[in-house]
Amino acid sequence: MTYDIIIIGGGPAGLTSAIYTARAGKKTLVVENYAIGGQASLTHEVMNYPGIKSISGFELTDNMRKQAESFGAEFVYDNIIKIDLMGGEKEIVTEYSGAYRASKVILAMGSKAKPLGLEGEAQLIGKGVSYCATCDGNFFKGKSVAVVGGGDTALIDALYLKELAKEVYIIHRRNEYRGSLILAEKVKNSSVKEILNSRIIKLNGSPLKSLTVQNNETNQTFELEVEGLFVAVGSAPQTDLVKDVVRLEDGYIVTDEEMRTNIKGVYAAGDVRKKTLRQIITACADGAIAATSALEER
Repeated sequence: MTYDIIIIGGGPAGLTSAIYTARAGKKTLVVENYAIGGQASLTHEVMNYPGIKSISGFELTDNMRKQAESFGAEFVYDNIIKIDLMGGEKEIVTEYSGAYRASKVILAMGSKAKPLGLEGEAQLIGKGVSYCATCDGNFFKGKSVAVVGGGDTALIDALYLKELAKEVYIIHRRNEYRGSLILAEKVKNSSVKEILNSRIIKLNGSPLKSLTVQNNETNQTFELEVEGLFVAVGSAPQTDLVKDVVRLEDGYIVTDEEMRTNIKGVYAAGDVRKKTLRQIITACADGAIAATSALEER
């Protein structure tokens, strides 16, 4: 099936692109392999989206989806098994839904959570280790849990989990958080217990029973008894699909200010793109620019 524009990824960047291209009357397809909203949809509370004091990530991105659909954008939920971006007509081949073609493609695959890289971590997923507090928090009602990380996601996760868990610890390798001051103050003034300037060096038990934590200054270690660990130490771009085709730096897609990649007719937007700030609002801005560039390019 042929479209004017195919957007790969249904997060804020892809959804914004779809709103712009569909509203302009272009036959638009969004291909998403997981769920609409991407990482943003898993955020318990978004408090820095202009014009909206507070909203869940799911509600915000679901509103974007509905808006894109109202303009005629179509959605396919499937895995992409092959992609051909060279030439005038690009082709996207999915696992179950067949092949789709378009002269313009916007890459908005977003990012995925980074693991800690500890021994046995992968085996403990679903047995105490999680990368999504809003997805799995309810499994730990009345239990002791820890969040590891120092950015906005870790702080939001800790504040969310304190309403569910018996005890919540936040472990960060530095003495100060990287997240916003308002979130850091909320954590400091809450029941969340801070373990700063420390790192986790071992996961104990299966299912998880405790963490071995080491202080960075003294090198002293201690056991922290928790049944859940929520990892929020950053994310990595999902660029495996295009790593041998599109120009990358440090795994991120390189674009110009108009979101153009090194391939004619191919654009990139959102967390998958090399840039300094990765938030919902900047993903939306990227998506708007990518869509506008695609609409204007002949």
